[in-house]
Amino acid sequence: MKEPSSKNCVRVSIIQMKMTKNSEKNLSNALKLISKAVKEEKANLVCLPELFSWQYFCQTEKPENFSMSESVPGPTTRALELLAGELEVTLVASVFERRTQGVYHNTAVVIDGKYGYLGKYRKMHIPDDPGYQEKFYFTPGDLGFKSFKTSVGDCGVMICWDQWYPEAARLTALNGAQILIYPTAIGWHPEEKNTLGPMQHEAWEIVQRSHAITNGCFVVVANRVGFEEHPSKLTGIEFWGQSFVAAPDGRVLGRASPVDANILTVDLNMLEIEKSRVGWPFLRDRRIDAYEDLTKRFVD
Repeated sequence: MKEPSSKNCVRVSIIQMKMTKNSEKNLSNALKLISKAVKEEKANLVCLPELFSWQYFCQTEKPENFSMSESVPGPTTRALELLAGELEVTLVASVFERRTQGVYHNTAVVIDGKYGYLGKYRKMHIPDDPGYQEKFYFTPGDLGFKSFKTSVGDCGVMICWDQWYPEAARLTALNGAQILIYPTAIGWHPEEKNTLGPMQHEAWEIVQRSHAITNGCFVVVANRVGFEEHPSKLTGIEFWGQSFVAAPDGRVLGRASPVDANILTVDLNMLEIEKSRVGWPFLRDRRIDAYEDLTKRFVD
């Protein structure tokens, strides 16, 4: 693949992975795929799925799973930082963070080949649904919604369940983000797929494309793929893949396979951001004097 066509182009690669039960193999595979994306696809921004080092352990509540956590920065971020510097690439990855005894987070890190480790975002919205029992593991984030100045532009990072909340996308964009990046682990329960599957996937994609439109920015979604068995062996989650990139006008620039691990590479024309925000001036016309009730749980 040729180099990006201009200085206004960001070439992003999404690493859509199938995870094994071996964290060392998952990390090694991720590092190999990042190298491939940079060397063969000429990517200068690479994004990994949520909690890429592990199979999705939140299907059950097991205290022994806390042993999977690590400090941030820590071993995983150091491995990623070393590779990012070698390849001169910007990386976004999600890690199971051990903050202190009894306090753990689902955390995304942003690492720049030129500037090193730029910082982290802790997942703000924590789900608690059948098969997604994250409240047992993760303390809600306390760092707010953030944008990071990287070599490729201003990148805002959120994680999975955050992607359903327009407030999160808006606040991240207001902090300067040109690209909203969502490391993700989402899929179907096998017993629901035939009846609810198409609707669930369509809603997931539509809500994120709407974030691109209403904020005039790019949206990058890196999902995992493949079936991961529940420890009971009676069920599991079929992660639906279909990682995608949306433009500021909401069109899908690229979509990955629903069944295969692969690298999705897309060019982002950063000039589209200003064009979109001028043509659809949603940020200009916001009635910030009338939004006080957004701080309430519900308006009675």
